[in-house]
Amino acid sequence: MRFDKGYILLRDLRFHAFHGVLPQERLVGGNFVVDLRVGYPLAQAMTSDRVDDTLNYASLYALVEREMQQPSSLLEHVAGRIAQAIAKTFPEALSIDLTLTKQNPPMGADCKGAGVEMHFEK
Repeated sequence: MRFDKGYILLRDLRFHAFHGVLPQERLVGGNFVVDLRVGYPLAQAMTSDRVDDTLNYASLYALVEREMQQPSSLLEHVAGRIAQAIAKTFPEALSIDLTLTKQNPPMGADCKGAGVEMHFEK
């Protein structure tokens, strides 16, 4: 059997952050959810069982948390910063799938959220 692709997953990461266009969003903040899938060469970690041979998901989480703490007007900007930081910190990353959802967005709709979904690839 040939191992082709592997991914590191972080699902349903929850943050209280201050992203948004409206002044009230920047003042009181809101709740956000991040889902992340990073394509990464995992073959060596499969045999070595060493954390140094993979993308440490605790380090990945810390990176996402840091970027979520920086207020932005647009979710596209936040997601782009997260992706750029991942690519810079983990140059072995092959692809990034990122969903960033603002829960209870101020648009008068009864919904679970609104956001962006982005795909980045080397």
